Amino acid sequence: MIELKNVTKRYESLTAVDDVSFSVKSGECFALLGPNGAGKTTIVKMLLDFIRPTSGDLSLNGIPSTQAECRQSIGYLAENHHIPANLSGWQYLLRCAELLDLSPPEAMEQCRRIVETIGMQGREHAKTGTYSKGMVQRFGLGAALMGDPKLLILDEPTGGLDPIGIRELRLLLESLKGQGMTIFLNSHLLSEVEKICDTAAIINRGRLLVKDAISDIVKEGDTLEAVFVRLVKG
Repeated sequence: MIELKNVTKRYESLTAVDDVSFSVKSGECFALLGPNGAGKTTIVKMLLDFIRPTSGDLSLNGIPSTQAECRQSIGYLAENHHIPANLSGWQYLLRCAELLDLSPPEAMEQCRRIVETIGMQGREHAKTGTYSKGMVQRFGLGAALMGDPKLLILDEPTGGLDPIGIRELRLLLESLKGQGMTIFLNSHLLSEVEKICDTAAIINRGRLLVKDAISDIVKEGDTLEAVFVRLVKG
């Protein structure tokens, strides 16, 4: 589903991503981990073709990331996602459906299904200015699900969420994972990653330190957080 081959991204004297290669299989829940400034968001931006690599290749479902065709199967939730406060969650989803050129009947059906999926029945017509951060994140994830993507890319989706919101998001992602969706997740919450993800890659200062099944990265009696700290501190 996702493949990076010897990907490097430089900004003048700064190397944000340094010769990184890894792949993510279809149906996997994958976590890209690293401290602030490690290069995680740069990789996401290259996958989405917001920026281009200095060298190397990225592909999604066998299609180069530079081709618009590959993004037809991607749902994306950006870090620090916002919704205009004057819109309701329902209006926001409808606008997203319009951007995808869905027919009115199809848009209405997808909005109804997504509201149920994200557990926001009864609040979908309230203005988003009245929503909690967790509710805004739910509708952001709902927008990412519009059009039935095969791949979901989430950049720090738990940012600003309280413990209840984090748990609710995890349960929602577990449900999507159970439906066979491929999930690519950036997160600092390693305890949550350990609960939901199948595989993980850890990067630091732009370089890949490890990429493997979480069950192989974390040995008995250890935690993903402890392994992460050991690797990053070197």
